[in-house]
Amino acid sequence: MRVAIIQFPGSNCDFDTLHVLNKVMNVRANLVWHKCDDLKDYDAVILPGGFSYGDRLRAGIIAAYSPVMREVRRMAKDGYPILGICNGFQILIESGLLPGALLRNSSLKFICKWVNLSVISNKAIFTHKIKKNHLLRMPIAHNEGRYFIEEDDLKELYKRDQIVLKYADEHGKISERSNPNGSIDNIAGICNYEGNVFGLMPHPERASEKLLSPFDSDDGKMIFSSMIEYAKER
Repeated sequence: MRVAIIQFPGSNCDFDTLHVLNKVMNVRANLVWHKCDDLKDYDAVILPGGFSYGDRLRAGIIAAYSPVMREVRRMAKDGYPILGICNGFQILIESGLLPGALLRNSSLKFICKWVNLSVISNKAIFTHKIKKNHLLRMPIAHNEGRYFIEEDDLKELYKRDQIVLKYADEHGKISERSNPNGSIDNIAGICNYEGNVFGLMPHPERASEKLLSPFDSDDGKMIFSSMIEYAKER
């Protein structure tokens, strides 16, 4: 299988993601410039973190209109795995591939730290190998990561089992105290109804090698391995 990692002007987690896929997961992955309009040779797409277009106008909004996003939308519709990490999550929302909005952190400050995440749903193909309520540890690094959605639409997310990850404490308890950025209901990641498009603010590519983790864990690998297994079976 082959994975396309989309590069936008301002992407800065692209090479981290490439390293994890090629060297840690042993999967063929390529960096693909955002002006590419043909992804037919790829089995999955990752929109990496960073600050596409310097977050001008609104985080992710300009990148959402890049030529490559027409192909990403086509692949999403056809059931291919689409993963958006941090800025990639913002781009997926601005592209209309995921619902809601990502606003300034409630602290109005950039936040960079390790967090605990409770797996709320394994409907998404990126968590289908992970048991519900399993606790993952990954870092966050964002200024506009506060997930928001209107109350009626939030109810639909719950009804359709689209809420994938929530911020929690070290014991798995979900509370206001464990919410780093003010996201509604502690939401850290969601998927589309079909489960093949997944966006999350935490960085699994920075948590895929024990050497990089203060917890001696590589929880991020679980996200990538679930994606890879699905893509190979597809």
